[in-house]
Amino acid sequence: MKIAFIFPGQGSQYAGMAKEFIENFKESKEVFEIANEVLGFDLAELCVNGPVEKLNLTENTQPALLAASIAILRPLERRGLTATAAAGHSLGEYTAITAAGGFELKDALALVQKRGKYMQEAVPAGTGLMAAVLGMDRQDVEKTCLEAAKNGIVAPANYNSPGQIVIAGEKQAVEKAMELAKAGGAKKVIPLAVSVPSHCAMMKQAGEKLAKELATVTINDLRIPIVNNADAKFLRTASELRPSLIKQISAPLYWEDSIKNLVADGYDTFIEIGPGKVLSGLVKRIAKDVKVLNVEDQKSMNETLSALGI
Repeated sequence: MKIAFIFPGQGSQYAGMAKEFIENFKESKEVFEIANEVLGFDLAELCVNGPVEKLNLTENTQPALLAASIAILRPLERRGLTATAAAGHSLGEYTAITAAGGFELKDALALVQKRGKYMQEAVPAGTGLMAAVLGMDRQDVEKTCLEAAKNGIVAPANYNSPGQIVIAGEKQAVEKAMELAKAGGAKKVIPLAVSVPSHCAMMKQAGEKLAKELATVTINDLRIPIVNNADAKFLRTASELRPSLIKQISAPLYWEDSIKNLVADGYDTFIEIGPGKVLSGLVKRIAKDVKVLNVEDQKSMNETLSALGI
C-alpha cells in the first residue's frame, strides 16, 4: 500500500469543522492555541461556531482550513498513520507543505492569512468571476477561453478532473466564455460563489506581494515530497517550493494531472484530511481503481484507521 495525504482548499470550510478534534485531542487543541496566538483572535471559536459570513472571508478561511486540517492530522500521526507523499488543492498545498515539515505551523498560518488578504485586495469586489464547466474536454475549454478573451481576461483556473474545469477572470469575459461553452456542448456551466477569481492573471499583484512574504519565511526541505499544483511535479526542496507557491496563485491548478502522476508513481491509497469530501470525489473520477478514504470527524477517522488495519 502506497499512501498519499491530500488536503482540501477553499470552499470546503463549514461551521463545526474540526469540532470533535478540538474537544477530544490535546494535540488538536494545541494547533488552535498556536493559531489564536498568531492571528490575534479565537480561530477555534470561528471554526466551530461561525458565523459563516466571517468564516467565508478569504483571509479567515485560509488559516481556518489550514488549522482545521492540521488539527485533524495530528491524532492520525499519533496513531502511526503516515504517508510517503502529499498534495493539496490551492490553499491545501500550504497545508501539505506544513504536514511535510516545510513550514512551521505559526509561519504557515500567518502566511496564508496574508495570502487571503492579498488575493482579496487584488480584485475589486464584483469585477471577477469563476465558473465550473462540466462535460467539456480540456482543449475545447481552452479554445472557448481564447475566443472569449477578446472581452477581457479569462482562462482555465483549475483542471480538477475529467470533464470538470473551472475558469476564472474578468466578469464580462467569463460570462462570454460561459455562453460559448453552453453553445459548444458543455453539459453544465455553473458560476461559483467565490469573492476572488483565483489562479488567473488577475492575481499577479497578489503574487508579487506574496513573493515578498515568502522571501522572509523559513522553508525547510520536506520529509516527504508534495506534488505541486502549478506543474503537477514532485517537489521536495525549499528552493523548488518558493517559486512554485508564487506561480500557483496566478497560474492554473493541475489537480487531475497531479493525481495521475501520483498513481503513475504507484500511489494506490488517497486519504483526504480536513473538512469535506470534495477531493475524494475528484480522485474517484480521475483514478477509478485506487482506494479513497477521508477523515473529517471521529466517525470517519475510526473508519479510515479500521480500513487500513491500524
